[in-house]
Amino acid sequence: MRIIVAAFEETLELGLQKPGQVVPMIPTFVFGWPTGQESGDYLALDLGGTNLRVCLVTLSGEGKFELTQTKYRLTEEQKQEDGSKLFDFCADCVAGFIRAHIGDKDGSIKEGQELALGFTFSYPCTQDRIDQGTLIRWTKGFGAPNVEGRDVAELFRNAMAKHHLPVTLTAIINDTTGALIASHYVNPRTKIGVIFGTGCNAAYMEKVEKIEKINHLNLLDEDPEAEIAINCEWGAFDSFVHQHLPRTKYDQIVDESSNKPGEQAFEKLIAGRYLGEIMRLVICDLIDEGVLFLGQNTYKIEIPYSFDTAFLSLMESDPTDELLTIIGLFTFFFGLETTLAERQFFRALSRLIGRRAARLSACGIAAIVSKKGYLDEGCAVAADGSLYSKYPGFADRVHEGLVDIFGVKGKNIVTHHAEDGSGVGSAIIAAMTKKRRDEQKFMKC
Repeated sequence: MRIIVAAFEETLELGLQKPGQVVPMIPTFVFGWPTGQESGDYLALDLGGTNLRVCLVTLSGEGKFELTQTKYRLTEEQKQEDGSKLFDFCADCVAGFIRAHIGDKDGSIKEGQELALGFTFSYPCTQDRIDQGTLIRWTKGFGAPNVEGRDVAELFRNAMAKHHLPVTLTAIINDTTGALIASHYVNPRTKIGVIFGTGCNAAYMEKVEKIEKINHLNLLDEDPEAEIAINCEWGAFDSFVHQHLPRTKYDQIVDESSNKPGEQAFEKLIAGRYLGEIMRLVICDLIDEGVLFLGQNTYKIEIPYSFDTAFLSLMESDPTDELLTIIGLFTFFFGLETTLAERQFFRALSRLIGRRAARLSACGIAAIVSKKGYLDEGCAVAADGSLYSKYPGFADRVHEGLVDIFGVKGKNIVTHHAEDGSGVGSAIIAAMTKKRRDEQKFMKC
């Protein structure tokens, strides 16, 4: 683990120095921390791996907020069809939400009212400013054509223009950056934000003087002490070269059969999209060897990605001696009968896969902690995502990993559940950006 952390830290540093690196270390143009006194009504749009979410966030200052939201399910077809249709769907959902929750009884917005919107777009983008983002590559199973290499802000604005709504796209952010900012708004000890869900990522605040690749922007002329949030996109760590992460043959199959072979190497070992598939491949290997389910029809479990990561959570937390939850899972979803010994093996295997994911996740956190020198004084790490919040023991295993890496000082690094980064964080960043622009306009006047 310590060897992985050292390689990880070197990779993060390289991403700050040069553009076009495997781990891109993207400057987000979110400057500095929130004051905690931001206030007002802001819209947030979150395009996640599973759902689309529209939020109205009312910031009240003093770290307080209120949230109204609606979720819309994304189909696999929407993830793969033309990008213009995907953004049209996003705009339709925003328009419908505004009609339902904002303005007068007929859904109209008061004359002169302008709503600032923060767009949480949780895929790697390069940015020249905060309200622009060019998609580097899709992750989390998305493959919508005609989006990679294009400005997603422009695509969304074009879709929104069809509805003639007084909404201004103020900021494009990553959900990890949002989690970092939202959690700091509530708890100023928060220095790192991480996502462990369908995908994985991290964000932290870096001094502008340390980011050599943006020296040409002359940002230090405005503020020599300026800090900027960095969206690491660390799911790509060890991609293509595969020199640092220990991969099994099952990991290699997951990679080679994915829609992005060779890419997102770190993510494919630890993210929720892949853990169930890793376990399914092990089971199928044992079926082929004649070890499991002799004489039974196994075609359902042989379907790729038919074994959900949530099944691992359920198996790990099965409290019964006979492991009745596991009986139900295999019977209901796959039509397979299991012996007690098989069920015990399945639970042990799920624990092994989950523990590895958590300990590798700890390596990523440790790399940022080491790079920033947070170990002695300690810091809070805001963690979000279904893997962190729902997988039994995941957080404890991350903490265990940090202690194994750093020794007793590892206890100074404490993870906690993040505030809603893709909703609240997006709104706070929209508020910070609006305030910064208003101040710049005032200075010019």
